[in-house]
Amino acid sequence: MEGIVTEKEKMLLGKLYNASDAELQKELKRCRKLTRLFNNSTEEDIEYRSKLLKDLFGKVGENIFIEPTFRCDYGKNIYIGDNFAANYDCIILDVCKVEIGNNVMFGPNVSLMATNHPLIAHERVAMKYPDGHVSMSEYADEIHIGNNVWVAANVVILGGVTIGDNAVIGAGSVVTKDIPANYLAYGVPCKPIREITEQDSKIHLL
Repeated sequence: MEGIVTEKEKMLLGKLYNASDAELQKELKRCRKLTRLFNNSTEEDIEYRSKLLKDLFGKVGENIFIEPTFRCDYGKNIYIGDNFAANYDCIILDVCKVEIGNNVMFGPNVSLMATNHPLIAHERVAMKYPDGHVSMSEYADEIHIGNNVWVAANVVILGGVTIGDNAVIGAGSVVTKDIPANYLAYGVPCKPIREITEQDSKIHLL
């Protein structure tokens, strides 16, 4: 693994890494402190919440609303565009880059899981690394969510997934593969069902 010298670098590149590394543990503690402060704040603490999110995330756009409780691993690997709204109990395990576009909505209990573990048991629980140490192991894969996406309640999105612009992910779905732009998708596993068209308009309800 020439040129990769730290566990953090391995993590961000999707390599097997040791999550108990001291540098990573320090960043985890920082993140837990910020999320604890955010989750313990009140609805009157608008400016305070905004500052905490700017400190927490790698990038955060304008007009961001996240309803506590919220959890993430590091925070700095999360990049969020403008006009983002997440309902209660959102979890983002950002052991590598998680990118969320503009005008994205999350329903309650949405989980983005960029982390993974080897299927082979001894690799998962007692991986022997090149430097000789033995520990549990994990690896990561990025998640990319486009613009104008609606992710409904109780959806799980796994690492390696890209969701295209204007897509809608139905409630209770487990997204394991890419979803194309402008599609309604749902199911376990989540599959594209049909393209979203003007016939889906609800403007008559105005």
